[in-house]
Amino acid sequence: METLVYLIPISLFMGGVGLVAFFWTLKRRQYDDPKGDSERILSTEWDERPKP
Repeated sequence: METLVYLIPISLFMGGVGLVAFFWTLKRRQYDDPKGDSERILSTEWDERPKP
């Protein structure tokens, strides 16, 4: 039972760190254009392969 005295604050702290990291990524605009990112991955416009 006395281990819960340590585990509960540690888990709350780690959850808070995760929440702060999530809000930091929102502030840095990491999730603004997921559709455009997926289309850029599949586009051949910037293809590095040698042309025949």
